[in-house]
Amino acid sequence: MLKVLEAMCRRLENKENIPKEHFEKVLEFIKVFADKCHHGKEEDLLFPAMEKAGIPREGGPINVMLTEHNMGRDYVKGMSESVKGQDFDKFIENARGYIELLNQHIEKEDNILYMMAEMHLQESEQEKLLRQFEKLERERIGPGKHEELHKLLHYLKEFYFV
Repeated sequence: MLKVLEAMCRRLENKENIPKEHFEKVLEFIKVFADKCHHGKEEDLLFPAMEKAGIPREGGPINVMLTEHNMGRDYVKGMSESVKGQDFDKFIENARGYIELLNQHIEKEDNILYMMAEMHLQESEQEKLLRQFEKLERERIGPGKHEELHKLLHYLKEFYFV
């Protein structure tokens, strides 16, 4: 979705029209899939489990991740407001900030955070977390929403990268 968002920015810079529903769908994807589901799993389940295993919240990777989650929410809020006001320069500014933040955030998750979690959490705790992740996803976004968002992503990729 970050690549789709970047493609949208390039089209806006080239003064091309973007269907209004694409802005709405991309923002929905980010708010539901990235924030509500993914970040929700981390904030409500993974981070507390890591803290319990001895990884401190303050001054470490958990605090960095939480700070970045909030920064991402600010960028998303900025994108939402700029779409409502049809201020596409502001949309591009917030979208590019979000893209840069998330690319770095994902890199930290993959190469630091998740490795630390694997090293500090017993296998039984990891299995318990997986079950809790599935439950949280069902309860927060509802059955079938994950698949719906993947279909949306596929559609947008086809549209922007033909």
